[in-house]
Amino acid sequence: MKYLNYDFCEVKTQDINRRYKLAIFVCCFSLFEISHAYAQDTDNTANLPDVTVTASPFEDRGALEMTQPITVLQGDNLRRKREISLGDTLSNELGVTSSSFGPGAGRPIIRALDGPRIQILENGVGGLDVSSLSPDHAVTVETLNAAQIEILRGPAVLLYGGGAAGGVVNVVTNRIPNRLFSSPTGNFEIRGNTATEERTGAFNANSSIGQMSWSFGAFKRKTGDYSIPGRAEIHNPDSEKNVVRNSAVDSQGGSVGGSFVGERGFFGGSISGMESVYGIPGPDGASIDLKQVRYGLAGELDRPIMGLDKLKIRIGYNDYKHNELESDGEVSTRYTNRELDNRIEFVHTPIANWKGLFGIQLQDRNFSALGEEAIIPVTKSRSTGLFLLEERNLDRLRLEFGGRFEHASRNPQNNVDSSRTFNLFSGSVGGLWTLMDNYGLGLTVTRGQRAPAIEELYVNGAHHGTATFQIGNNALAKETSHNFDLSLRKTAGIIQWKVNAFYNRFNNYIFLSNLDVNGDGVADRVDEEGELDLGGEFQAQDITQTGATFYGAEAEVLFTLKPDSFDLRLFTDYVRGKLDKNGNVPRTTPLRFGIELNHRVGPWSTNLNTMHVLRQSQRAELETSTSGYTLMNFEASYRIKETKSNGIRLFLQGRNLLNEEIRIHTSFLKNFSPQPGRALVAGLRGDF
Repeated sequence: MKYLNYDFCEVKTQDINRRYKLAIFVCCFSLFEISHAYAQDTDNTANLPDVTVTASPFEDRGALEMTQPITVLQGDNLRRKREISLGDTLSNELGVTSSSFGPGAGRPIIRALDGPRIQILENGVGGLDVSSLSPDHAVTVETLNAAQIEILRGPAVLLYGGGAAGGVVNVVTNRIPNRLFSSPTGNFEIRGNTATEERTGAFNANSSIGQMSWSFGAFKRKTGDYSIPGRAEIHNPDSEKNVVRNSAVDSQGGSVGGSFVGERGFFGGSISGMESVYGIPGPDGASIDLKQVRYGLAGELDRPIMGLDKLKIRIGYNDYKHNELESDGEVSTRYTNRELDNRIEFVHTPIANWKGLFGIQLQDRNFSALGEEAIIPVTKSRSTGLFLLEERNLDRLRLEFGGRFEHASRNPQNNVDSSRTFNLFSGSVGGLWTLMDNYGLGLTVTRGQRAPAIEELYVNGAHHGTATFQIGNNALAKETSHNFDLSLRKTAGIIQWKVNAFYNRFNNYIFLSNLDVNGDGVADRVDEEGELDLGGEFQAQDITQTGATFYGAEAEVLFTLKPDSFDLRLFTDYVRGKLDKNGNVPRTTPLRFGIELNHRVGPWSTNLNTMHVLRQSQRAELETSTSGYTLMNFEASYRIKETKSNGIRLFLQGRNLLNEEIRIHTSFLKNFSPQPGRALVAGLRGDF
């Protein structure tokens, strides 16, 4: 898939603009001072709603009780932000953006970390697709069937392995029910979009008969080539105007699940399928046709034996394949991925006032890429992880600590001499201190290790998806990160806020580096065979390691102007990524800040969200500039029928109301494929 010559490599490090530093400091300091000046009796104002975080090992843990910064999207807040891809759905959350590889493919990027450093989960089990291999590969977890989405910022390597060094996104679909329902429950949504010609519908339902519960879900989505305000290719007056060609998406899927629910727990299973055909915007007219079947088992048992409070089992198996198609429909590469992820957790009874759990995770993966453009060998990967997590409450202080050992192997089938094994050790210690009522201070220190991914070790050849000729490195060492995460929050009163600051130091950070064989300071160009060619189609890159540092901050404040009726939210985030050599980390999110207003009166609800993204001045060499922009979205909804859960609502959204030309700096496609222009989205959604 040839679409874009988007290059990056090392530059001389530039200092952060001092006014941005000052703005973040003033914002964080002001939140604390303002809240003290205006805080009122919390009995007269609503507290921040708290929800259970299923990705937490402790089942009673809420988002406000986590030592690690977390965001939970659910209800109308989730539905309002839904986009076609998971990454685009989450792209306006604190510290999160999207790889945004056209509408069909977009993976979350958390604090400038992406790919194998971000773990995508479905109900606590790996997504099991190939989205981490390349930005043109879609995440197969569908947000239309999600009950809530949990974003854990910072390392979560203890429970989910080295692949969670940057964070975790857990999509909760409740495919396997864990409780009995007194009556059928569910939700539905239909919508259309003028900019993308989208026609989408989704339905989810749960019910019980006796001690058996079941679930059903389905969705269908079809879009056309989307419209834009200007020309597709930047600085090219001859490129097509007002539309991005080959950006259509056609996807559908369904699931069914069931479980037996008893007095001491439950046990059940599910099966789901998904098909999607989506275009890769670009002159080649390439597309991807993927199919996936996923199987799941889950169970919990209270008091299985003396000394254990609970036994938890989660198993996921995925049969995934996709074909990469040329413009004439010919298959260039066939990908398959069969992967098994097993988790068993044992929650023990308290020992000397410490409560916690220990467990084992087993993963087995068979990956293949076959065809004329295949550049990664058939590879078997396995890992075994043993983990422990403990906590203790001391009045206003809750302490946590844990550790994980993981043994991972990478075994290419065409060259057994290239097989690698890694022993990985991770540990974490943290605490949450309740300074006073409704004020919390959290600190977490984590050391995590990650084994190189198969594409980092074994890739070798022309990658048309990024217009690069990539050379893997079988001698790569394991990647080690040391992360410090500090959070301060106020959770009740007329003013509620949170501030997160983080510092992440990597040893042996793995990244793509441009080759300069001639030493002339210009990245080498090569042909399809990797031979030097000044006019070559591909930029030569090898995968190497160096030290790297990431740091930044996130902050938001919520003003309750009228309880349960009118509130104002201000937010900002910033991240800086530097390599010890070769300059800045490519495709780092610029400084962002915004404002959100919510108003509810009677059956009416309105939301106005405006975010300004600055120009990214800290760029890697040969990384093209991206202009700043302002994104303004609006939604108005009317409840036409009230139900016991929420109701049935008509909604109308205005997206990109200023009709800005928006190019996402984290996207490989930014110079060729801007975001959709002004659009109206109308639909009907409801709960029953």
